[in-house]
Amino acid sequence: MFYDFVRMVTSEIGLVLNTVKEDNASELVQSILKARRVVAHGAGRVGLACKGFSMRLGHLGREAYTVGDSTVPSIGKGDLLVVASSSGETQTVYDVALLGKKNGAHVTVITAMPDSRIARLADSLVVLKAPTKFGPMEGVNSIQPMASLFEQCLQVFFDIIVLLLMKETLQSHDDLWTRHSNVD
Repeated sequence: MFYDFVRMVTSEIGLVLNTVKEDNASELVQSILKARRVVAHGAGRVGLACKGFSMRLGHLGREAYTVGDSTVPSIGKGDLLVVASSSGETQTVYDVALLGKKNGAHVTVITAMPDSRIARLADSLVVLKAPTKFGPMEGVNSIQPMASLFEQCLQVFFDIIVLLLMKETLQSHDDLWTRHSNVD
């Protein structure tokens, strides 16, 4: 039974990630490269994926933060705010996206719901077509509970963005390890 679930879950992840528009992924890579600094935000398990992404951007040598960390600087023109919400309706994520817009940051939104209120704030948008708290997406069902598929796809999407950034900046795994914490 375990391997049956492995096949089903990995198939679902592949199905969702194969619907991401490559231009949107490329645009995010270029936005990160141009940004003075990157701030990421999401709630719950989506927030954990955002935190991991910020950490990995730091390993790439980018100045990156996650909302809620004590060292997050003010955000403004020249900065990139990456917010993620499967539903696109999470109040705290909406509030952060709105503040980013008001302060002049470029706002990238990653969501399953391209018509959501958070998506409408986006300067750039990435759609991960996965079920949300509002139910399944058209043509995409999941055996997994709640928004697990979106959360998994977000983590893998972020890791693929890191691979694209490594290629773009000619960095190796060893380069990233030199910036990994050595005080823990």
